[in-house]
Amino acid sequence: MKCLNKIGISAVIFSFIALTSCKKDFLDVNDDPNRGTDANITADLIFPQAADLAGGQAIIGTQGFAEKWVGYFASNGDYARDQTETSYAISFNFGNTLWANYYNALFDLYLTKQKALADSNFVLAGASMILSAKLFQEVVDTWGSVPYSQAFQETKYPLPAYDKAQDIYSALQKSLDTAVEYMGTTAPLSFTTVDVVNHGDQDLWIKFANTLKLRLLIRQSEVSGFNPASEIAKITQDGDLYVLGPGESVGVNPGYSNQLNKQSPFYATYGYTPTGVKGTASTSANAYIINILTTSGDARLEQFFQSAGGKFVGDVYGDEPGNIPSGAQTSYFGPGLIGADLNGGSGASQDQWLIPSFESLFLRAEAIARGWVAGNTDAKTAYEDAVIESFEWLNVTDADAAAADYLANASIANWDNAGSSVSSKAKFIAFQKYIAMCGVDPLEAWADQRRLKFLPSGFISANPSRAANILPYRLLYPQTEYTNNGDNVKQEGTINQFTSKIFWQP
Repeated sequence: MKCLNKIGISAVIFSFIALTSCKKDFLDVNDDPNRGTDANITADLIFPQAADLAGGQAIIGTQGFAEKWVGYFASNGDYARDQTETSYAISFNFGNTLWANYYNALFDLYLTKQKALADSNFVLAGASMILSAKLFQEVVDTWGSVPYSQAFQETKYPLPAYDKAQDIYSALQKSLDTAVEYMGTTAPLSFTTVDVVNHGDQDLWIKFANTLKLRLLIRQSEVSGFNPASEIAKITQDGDLYVLGPGESVGVNPGYSNQLNKQSPFYATYGYTPTGVKGTASTSANAYIINILTTSGDARLEQFFQSAGGKFVGDVYGDEPGNIPSGAQTSYFGPGLIGADLNGGSGASQDQWLIPSFESLFLRAEAIARGWVAGNTDAKTAYEDAVIESFEWLNVTDADAAAADYLANASIANWDNAGSSVSSKAKFIAFQKYIAMCGVDPLEAWADQRRLKFLPSGFISANPSRAANILPYRLLYPQTEYTNNGDNVKQEGTINQFTSKIFWQP
């Protein structure tokens, strides 16, 4: 149920109202089974679409900026330089579509929850709440304070107020607690079919929720006085964190196939069309990540990208098109990201990841390194488990052996070089998490860089007209909000992408 953002976020429910507000003639006692109504648009019908939208947030075109800002992807020499994106001089229109897409997906999840609860389908309500928590954290990490508690209640709050970002984080923890409780109830028989994410595996949903809770905590690691102990206790079982483990990636797949408009979202954007044409002609590997992978002898290189003329070549982000290679001369996306069959097939039907297993393991490793978990695993082992899982997830040939070689011989990966302080260990883990996240979750990498400032130099845009020598801290609120929800958004004050920090930034 994709909605249109015509009057800020208060309008995302417009399409549902349109479906339910058609007045029937007083004497007409016939029901049209083909007409959408509040009664026949059930939670079971909405959830698969909502989950698909939640997965698609990872690769929506307007989110491509993050892939480039953090050094994963870059425009090649066949296309003119995007002056706004590469200069970081973003406008209030820069995030319009991304904002609308997030709130459209969040509305569908909200509606699913409300309808599921009305039918006492607590498990489906819990699944919707877990996906909502993931998306709302990303919205907060991108914009800061946003409409939350009054969102989607158009009758009562036609112009929703903005909740403080830190308050939303606290509310998400509580919402996830409730979702975990719901997941512990008996699911209706329909849930396995409706659940296009974990296919009825309620325990995996609980681990997913706990992983999101951990991600919320890790994000606040640099907040003065922050104490995660009570929340960590909720997600600890038998002395260890009860989060997603090896082989337990979470993704969505409502039935993707190699047909037009039916391909898996990431593949459709960065893979190939059903006729074998590249999904994007303008975007290739970034020279920054290519250099990191090649100089460290990282076997994941061939999974992240394809070679071009027998070499792995990237473009310098923000440079003049005449100074960088063309698309044909640079490395396109590899089988680890777009599936085993580079010309279609399995890649087109792959799950769209929501949280890969290795991300959870890196979060766990950082929590252990910070002393948050007094369990049975030391930080080194937890960290190495995460790196190995990244090799496994990407289907690197002889993954275990390749990972062992990398951990032993690459200076940027050998735990002996992690240092002795909590800060140095956290940054060491974050850097390897960043490498593993190449093409997978640029928003997580952007957030980690804002939180820890761990990346070696070289990722900043080469555009000589760039507005700053740092990445923006956030996006500006979309113009649609200033136009249609102006009184509320203006209460947030003057927003600047280089000085207005998200609450968890040091």
